[in-house]
Amino acid sequence: MKPTLQFRGTMLTLLTCSLVLFCQMPAKAQAVSLKRAVELALTQSTASAVASNDQQKAFAAFREARNQYIPQVMVGSGLGASWGFPLSLEGAAPAIFNVNAQSALINPALREFVRAARTETEAAMLQTKDVREQVMQDTVITYTELVKWEGMLAELNQGYSDAQRDQGLILQRIKAGVDSQVEQQKAQLATARARLRALQAQGAIDILREHMGKLTGLPSASIATVPDSISALPAVKQEDDLSSKAVDSALALQAAKLRARAQMFRARGEHRSLWPSVDFASQYAVLARYNNYDQFYRKFERNNATVGVAIRFPFFNFSQKAHAEAADADAVRASKEVESTKNQLSQETLKLQRTVQQLTAAQEVSELDYEIAKANLDAVEIRLNSETANVHDAANARTDVAEKYSVLEDANFQLLRARIGLLRATGELESWVEQGK
Repeated sequence: MKPTLQFRGTMLTLLTCSLVLFCQMPAKAQAVSLKRAVELALTQSTASAVASNDQQKAFAAFREARNQYIPQVMVGSGLGASWGFPLSLEGAAPAIFNVNAQSALINPALREFVRAARTETEAAMLQTKDVREQVMQDTVITYTELVKWEGMLAELNQGYSDAQRDQGLILQRIKAGVDSQVEQQKAQLATARARLRALQAQGAIDILREHMGKLTGLPSASIATVPDSISALPAVKQEDDLSSKAVDSALALQAAKLRARAQMFRARGEHRSLWPSVDFASQYAVLARYNNYDQFYRKFERNNATVGVAIRFPFFNFSQKAHAEAADADAVRASKEVESTKNQLSQETLKLQRTVQQLTAAQEVSELDYEIAKANLDAVEIRLNSETANVHDAANARTDVAEKYSVLEDANFQLLRARIGLLRATGELESWVEQGK
């Protein structure tokens, strides 16, 4: 009996360990191209979902205003006992059964409010598209930055290994009495800097991968980027009038124009609330004798109906007049905000265009610095083989190459970010993403 218990305990332990190891196994890497990442982000985006809900809300508000022209039918009853003259119940005669129908027939104010609601719906649609482009830009920048750090990580880890090796060689020279203690501290500093750069790269990769997982809905550990899926960016010509192009294609600006127009319709509607209006109204009621109708009226009729129109002439409504003037002020403000948004967009686009030019020059400088540092390292290694240079010269050259490499990669990414922002401003980002693999 005892061996059986031991066997069961062993099997249980093995099964438990197997389950733990299975749960700890990393998810299988899944190659995700830039285009696919953008598609997933647009599907999973919370911001896009919120914008879509706002669009549905605006459309519902439009239908609410428009449907006031459709008769609203209310079916009910006004049951109640009467003592003396049959008084009304909630503004209607006591009845066993009644049907009321009412709708707008001629209402200048409502017509403007419907136009305002329709325009707000169009603005919400453009806002949804603008949010969609924001999500697209966020995904593209996150993806390209992740590709950047993943490409740098191997180089930075190699630099850290080289720094550790140089530190060991210098320590041997110190023990042999060739170098002083100060050289050891310099080597430790170079190793610490190389380690810091490698840790920064790994930390950036972890953060970007987590953000990419949130954007796409995929497990962050399973995302494998495809650098070749990033298409070449179009050239930026400084003589092109990109500001005008951005103003013409900016969805946010178009949405702001529509909202200003809707505010104008709304202000006009507030003024026309002072105009006469005509509503269609009808009522049918089944009356009962126990409400004393036959005692106070010459003739009792069980079935009764009224069909007609309600005509209103609003006079001396100073409160509504003040409300309309406030709506005029809101309309003027919305119009000025459109002008301000237009000027800001034009200025930011021009700034981006000039920034691309400056970052291109900075990238060229960084690339030349890196090439010079590499050439210097190659020369030092040749001199090291011929014993005309020492380990300090090689360590310093490798440190310089590592620093210039990091600066070059940062310059490349800053230029890439600015060019992506310029694509977004001119409305070409989506077409560029679609060109990818």
